Amino acid sequence: MNTDESGNRQGAGGPEKTAVPPEAGTQAAQLEKLQRTLEEAEERARGNWEQYLRAAAELDNVRKRAQRDIEAANRYGLEKFALELLPVRDSLELAVQNAAAADAQSLKQGQEATLQLLTRALEKLGVTLINPAGEAFDPARHEAMLAQESPLAPNSVLSVLQMGYELNGRVLRPARVIVAKAPAA
Repeated sequence: MNTDESGNRQGAGGPEKTAVPPEAGTQAAQLEKLQRTLEEAEERARGNWEQYLRAAAELDNVRKRAQRDIEAANRYGLEKFALELLPVRDSLELAVQNAAAADAQSLKQGQEATLQLLTRALEKLGVTLINPAGEAFDPARHEAMLAQESPLAPNSVLSVLQMGYELNGRVLRPARVIVAKAPAA
């Protein structure tokens, strides 16, 4: 018997048929395993893509909902404020209608009642009065209109020219005050 270049033995009748080497079966099994792994990875990728699309759609819905909420807050945000001020307007309207027939004392009482209505309405909305009479001057909450010599402690508030207001701890308008300064030597 002769051997050809590939190492196969050849008899007189031609090349001899040999069994598939064990390496070829292992390679086929590995190829099949790799194909299954690829298919599984592609399936996971499709699932992840679908999850991404759902998440993107949900995010878009949340964004649109938030935008609608902001628009509604801008449109109707003053509703509570307006509802609180309506009784004040009603009181003023009644005072104007009855002004000709009313005496000074009843007009004063009506104005005081209207002021109380307005004060309560503002308090319900979180607006509080800044009345710094006798306190130390605070430039964050007070606006000094004048500094006047006084025997009181320097930088203390002597008098309040105009009350200030805060909304939930944030200054809307500082109180306008006269501040004490040390007497000249």
